[in-house]
Amino acid sequence: MIRLSQVKVSSEAVINVSNETDVRHGIITDAEKQLVLSAVSKKLCISTREIHDFKIQKKSLDARNKNSNKNINFIYQVECRLNGEKNLIKHYGKNDISILPDISDKKRVNKKIFINNKDKHIVIVGMGPAGLFAALTLSKAGLCPVVLERGKAVEERQKIVETFWSGGKLNPECNVQFGEGGAGTFSDGKLNTLVKDKDGYNRRVLNTLAEHGAPSEILYLQKPHIGTDRLRNVVKALREEIIKLGGIIYFDTKLNGIVCNNNSINSVMVSKNTECREQSTDIKLECTHLILAIGHSARDTFYQLNKDGIYIEPKPFAVGVRVEHPQEMIGYNQYGSLYKKLPVADYKLSYTTKAGRGVYSFCMCPGGYVVNSSSEYGYLAVNGMSNYERDGKNANSAIVVTVSPEDFGGHNALAGIEFQRKWEKEAYRQADGKIPVQLFGDFYNNVKSTSFGEIIPDIKGSYSLANVRKILPSFVGDSVAEGITAFEKRIKGYSREDAVISGIESRTSSPVRIKRDESLQSNIRGIYPCGEGAGYAGGITSAAADGIRVAEAIIRCI
Repeated sequence: MIRLSQVKVSSEAVINVSNETDVRHGIITDAEKQLVLSAVSKKLCISTREIHDFKIQKKSLDARNKNSNKNINFIYQVECRLNGEKNLIKHYGKNDISILPDISDKKRVNKKIFINNKDKHIVIVGMGPAGLFAALTLSKAGLCPVVLERGKAVEERQKIVETFWSGGKLNPECNVQFGEGGAGTFSDGKLNTLVKDKDGYNRRVLNTLAEHGAPSEILYLQKPHIGTDRLRNVVKALREEIIKLGGIIYFDTKLNGIVCNNNSINSVMVSKNTECREQSTDIKLECTHLILAIGHSARDTFYQLNKDGIYIEPKPFAVGVRVEHPQEMIGYNQYGSLYKKLPVADYKLSYTTKAGRGVYSFCMCPGGYVVNSSSEYGYLAVNGMSNYERDGKNANSAIVVTVSPEDFGGHNALAGIEFQRKWEKEAYRQADGKIPVQLFGDFYNNVKSTSFGEIIPDIKGSYSLANVRKILPSFVGDSVAEGITAFEKRIKGYSREDAVISGIESRTSSPVRIKRDESLQSNIRGIYPCGEGAGYAGGITSAAADGIRVAEAIIRCI
């Protein structure tokens, strides 16, 4: 079996043999597969009849030379069997081909399956990607974990969030940040990650998502995404699988503290969320192994864990704004006249300011929406979201600036949280709880906007014209203004005066790291910090992979 990369097929050829919907979503049709097969045959100078067990593993789009439509190509990585592979590779003479090891030669590892697990009390706190995949892995091993989620099941959560966006009251326990599926449920559902996958965890995550209803093209696209509308159904299917395998899930249930014995976890204190907090009563649950998959917005939990003696340290993160442009403008810039026929265009930008600050795009949402992602009374934060179709009129992206403990006075573990809160509180005050928005021209000149230009915001939640510069540290505001101006060289029209700025984008990553050792445990034995909130992941795929990794560490030690 060989692997061959850099197989090119012109985008026009794919457009000619596939329907518009398939091309837009990157779905490989039989006709497209034949084009790729022919390209492999031509590249290796062999007949298509000599190619066996042909499979396309990856697909991407190369539009770097887009001055002509003929220079926009789809790039594929394929695997197949050939006769005389070693001699063929030697004759081919290039380094984009390799022979894959025979899987049958690898030692097979028997999985542990636990039948009698009454003495195993595994508790998972949080039901985002890390918590879900940890629970699924443990449930498949027969360990029947107990999962605690402070928010609600995704169906009810969706209604609560939409009510909030329509002007209803914020629910601090169930919102864009908290609830089944985690913050990623209300996002673009991006699945690409920069984390190396030498152990195959990322592939396992993608396979599991596809098995539970995610679009099959996530298995080969370079930049896979699910979309928030489809991700909700996938999350529900994962929950149902966990329960079917014996896992137990408690919604509206919050971790309030841990109980230790000889520096090892003994039990956890939890409470059920109620309308009247005075009626909330702590319940003690036995716990021999605790997975903390709490997400990076669980600020009250971080404070409690710090109080309970778990080692936490501050870490860098990023803050900034959301910027909206017409999706049509982004598409034409990326693909020229073919932009309506190719997948919805995205972008990734970075810049170093004259003062040495890094400015970069983050969580870019093609054809998406800016959303009010607040989780605390009196504090406001924004994020981005796209549906599977990515058919909104605007593209939006966070433009953020890295902040370090030196910037926010990292004299204690939770200083980054206080930094976030300070500016989220200012964002809330600036527009009386609505999302502050501003035209980029006014943002650059540090004056309040009074009207919109051609671009009208596409925002979930109420918004109001304001001066967004006032809700940012001065070095962040200055860096964002300089960065957006510089990005004009990459995308024509990016610094247009009527581009819409909103803020504050403050939940890019965790402001803390819960320290863990090589066994993946914290300083208190039996506690396993996990995922994005604990500081060990950045996005859906890497968080889910970390959940699997931690679950397998527990399985090995039991």
